[in-house]
This record gives sequence, structure tokens and C-alpha cells, in this order.
Amino acid sequence: MNFENRIEFARQLDKEDPLKKYRDQFYIPILNGKECIYFTGNSLGLQPKSAQDYVLDEMENWANYGVEGHFHGKNPWANFHDVFSKKLQPILGALPEEIVVMNTLTLNLHLLLTTFYRPDKKRFKIICENRAFTSDLYAIDSQLKLHDFSTEDALIEIKPREGEYTLRTEDIVSTIKENAAELALVLLGGINYFTGQLFDMKAITAVAHEAGAKCGFDLAHAVGNVALQLHDWDVDFACWCSYKYLNSGPGAIAGAYIHVRYATDKTLPRLAGWWGSDKHERFQFKDEFNAIPTAEGWQLSNANILSLAAHKAALDIFEEAGFEKIVDKGKKLSAFLIFILNDINNSSSKKVLEILTPQNENEHGCQVSILLPEKGKDFFNSLNKNSVIADWREPNVIRITPVPLYNTFEEVFRFGKIVKEFAE
Repeated sequence: MNFENRIEFARQLDKEDPLKKYRDQFYIPILNGKECIYFTGNSLGLQPKSAQDYVLDEMENWANYGVEGHFHGKNPWANFHDVFSKKLQPILGALPEEIVVMNTLTLNLHLLLTTFYRPDKKRFKIICENRAFTSDLYAIDSQLKLHDFSTEDALIEIKPREGEYTLRTEDIVSTIKENAAELALVLLGGINYFTGQLFDMKAITAVAHEAGAKCGFDLAHAVGNVALQLHDWDVDFACWCSYKYLNSGPGAIAGAYIHVRYATDKTLPRLAGWWGSDKHERFQFKDEFNAIPTAEGWQLSNANILSLAAHKAALDIFEEAGFEKIVDKGKKLSAFLIFILNDINNSSSKKVLEILTPQNENEHGCQVSILLPEKGKDFFNSLNKNSVIADWREPNVIRITPVPLYNTFEEVFRFGKIVKEFAE
């Protein structure tokens, strides 16, 4: 599409937007007396207006039934989580039996590493990207130590080339091949939280498998944001949170994906809990753990029902809107943002900003990371005065994320106008 840096053009895009009605289904924060431009869905998605009713329903079930709410009411709690694998299936590109909603992201990562990081004296190294999210690094470091390996000896962080901000796929591939003999695991963020770069998960998984290693992804910034085909890409495992693009609330329940070839294998090593045991035997309290032959076999405890209720409220909106349409609009919004920012640079006598995120639509999601060479923190602080909520990352990066369910093209245009006025 040929974009134009005009408010009339942005308003026409909004008028033609097939998802425009969904903005009214979210609460938009008020800042300085008016609805803000909320460009931080990559950190915490906005609240669906329906979430309060969904949570209140379960509060009423608790009040009305007490413990019997596990088996009575609109959504009996014992089986409440069963609906989520099908709702997440089109978002993840996975089979229902490969999906489980449980715990929080880093806990799930530890559970998955217990199964999929099985080092020996020959194969023990882990590859991750430079500037991986801190919690991933902590998880990797602690898992290495549990197996008596040091980070210095066993962790390989792939860094961008000199003068570049993002990783080239060929550099990831070559690093995997160079370390094939000692490599146990490749673990990357599906989208890097800092730069917004979307990795070629299909290609990386294939090369990892050729090297004899397992391959997994932290999808915190990818799920609900970009199209995924985890099953067809042959990804071994993945985990994610649901409070960002999935709009399920702060600290919301997370999820995990385990390829069906593993999910059905009850003999795999794991940290077991009673909720992962056979459903028909669960309340017989048998001494021997009998894993559910799906991804649910990695569950530990019964789920937080109030968190599940909020999660379901958000996923019902995704289901109604259609994930393909969500992805399409997300691409269009971020492309318009990149166009606006480039236009500001091109029309200025000096370079106003630098876009860190790859500009090819197949290499990013909604997030666009930028830095301003001069007075970047001053500009970020000025956004609040202009009723814009964005995200600052040290040392000098601003993450801007228009998301398709509640952001508009006019908001993108207005943000560009604020950037231009500051630069002048």
C-alpha cells in the first residue's frame, strides 16, 4: 500500500478497518483529561470490558456453590481450562493436545527445560540471543548450574554484527552449525523484546534439529501478535505469557506448547504435580504419577480460576474478530508507523531518529523500537504530557506498539506529529 502522511488518509484507513468496532470493547486509560494513545500493548494489554463480568461470574459461583463449584455452575472449575487449547489453536498454529494453559511464563520455562535440557558431557551447550529477556537468562543460568555447568562454558549468546542492532538469520544458522557437536539446546525469544525482531523460527528449528539439538522459544512478544505455525515448524517446545498482546490482565495465567511427539510420551522426565495426572484417576490420589498424554501432563496444580476467566474474556474477542484479520491489521499499523517515522527523517535537515526494528514485514510484529540520537529521554518524558503511554528501555530505546484490537491509524499519525514537533 502507498501510505500518505496526512490525517485524512489515516482517518480513511480507520473508516475502512474491519476491526474498528473492537476498540469500544476495551477500557482506554485517561491521561491529562482525555483518552490516551496507548502504545504499550507489548508490555501490558488493555482490559476488555467483558473481563469484569467473566471474573464476577466465577466469584458468584464461588459464593453460590463453594467447593461444589468445581463440578457445578456455568463453567465447572475442574474442567474450565479445557476450552483454552482450542481457542489458542489458531493463534499458535498447534494441535489442541500440544497446548496447555498454566502457571506463569518463567515457571513454565523451568518446567520445559527440565524435560528438554538433558545435557551430558558431550552435548551441554545452550544458544540464545544477545539481549534475551532477563528472566530467560536467569532461567538458563540456574538450569546450567543445576547440571553443574557454568554459564561461561555452556552458554553461547549470539550478538549482532558490528554497527547492527539485530541478528541475521545466517549468523544464527552458522553459530548452530559451528557448535553442533556440543549443542544441546537452542532457546530464543520468538520476537526479541528489545528490538522487536521476529526470528525465522522455522529455519532455526530445522537447523537445530540437523545439529542434533532441541529447539524452543519464549513467545512472550510473539503470541497474539504474529502468525505462528509451531506444529508445522516442528518446534519442540515454547512458552508465553498472556498479559501482553492477549490482554488477559497483569500477572495473568500463561501457557506452554509441547510438540505432540513429546506431549503424548508419558515416560519423559518432568517435574510432576497432581493436576498433570490422569483426569480419571486424579481424585483417587494414587501414589504413582500417571501423566495425561497431552501437554496437560506438565501441569502442577489446579489453575487460578479468576485468571482463567479474564483470559477467556480476551480470547473470546480474538475468536470473534478472527486472528488472521488481527495479524493483517497489525502489519498494516506497524507499516504505517514505520512509514511515518521514515517520512519525518526524510523531510528533516538531520536524522531525527533511528529505527532499530527490521522494516521487512516478515521480520517484526506490532512493536517498533526507535532511538533518538539527541534528547531521547526528554522526548520520552514529553510523551506523557501529550497523553501518550509508550515504553522506555535503557539505555536509549523507546518501544512503540500500536496493536490492532484497540489502536487506530489516526493515533499513529498523531504520534508522528508529536515526534516531528519535538524534533523541530
